[in-house]
Amino acid sequence: MSLDEETDALDENTTPAAAREAFRAGVVRPTCGVAKGYAQANMISLPREYAYDFLLFAQRNPKPCPILDVLDAGSPFPSIAAGSDVRTDIPLYRVWENGKLVDTLPDITDVWAKHDDLVTFLIGCSFTFEFPLMEAGIPVRHILAGRNVPMYDTSIKCRPAGRFSANMVVSMRGVQPDQVADAVQISARYPSVHGAPVCVGSPESIGITDVMHPDYGDAPVLEEGDVPVFWACGVTPQAAVMASKPTFAITHAPGHMFISDVPDRTYMV
Repeated sequence: MSLDEETDALDENTTPAAAREAFRAGVVRPTCGVAKGYAQANMISLPREYAYDFLLFAQRNPKPCPILDVLDAGSPFPSIAAGSDVRTDIPLYRVWENGKLVDTLPDITDVWAKHDDLVTFLIGCSFTFEFPLMEAGIPVRHILAGRNVPMYDTSIKCRPAGRFSANMVVSMRGVQPDQVADAVQISARYPSVHGAPVCVGSPESIGITDVMHPDYGDAPVLEEGDVPVFWACGVTPQAAVMASKPTFAITHAPGHMFISDVPDRTYMV
């Protein structure tokens, strides 16, 4: 099967292991709409000297940075997916030096080899509760359109910790007014993957001036009457990298997640 065919074959019925295998083989695509029923995760790897400060930053900011797994220094092997490897099993990565994006790669094995003390954090992702939203009859329009989710920088300040500070990044989904309460209640059941929204409507109140031009991901698909609903987003650590300028970091590319073997219901409360 060609890479194009493998890309087209990835959908809600794909198993997490099959999705990771496809990404390891070179498939690059956003992971929204893939592997229904399994939790997805954002990723950041930092030198050991920054790990405590980032752990404290995440602990102080659980809405955008709910931690699902922390790997030992130098280890690329998560506990939340058997046989997986964070160097190869995410479709697209970003490499940072001193807060600047220096490369975007589908495989970071060679980059990783130059740094023997990286500590990796896997952080809950709102893609996890998108299928429960759809099962409740709430359309997730970027999935239906085959697009990445729109994400935005905001004016919401995170609590700083050590060398890390940032404003929160949010993801947005358009929801019909009569479905907003259900969307809030459903997502609130998943606090480990961002939980309830941080803002409903009024994007200007959180510093977003134009919802049609997101800072990350694709432009939104909105239907007439849709209310923009904003959830805390795991791209916030990348905002922290840009603001705080650690010497080195690797992250996932926005919308290109690590797909775990953990059923989404595990994180439901």
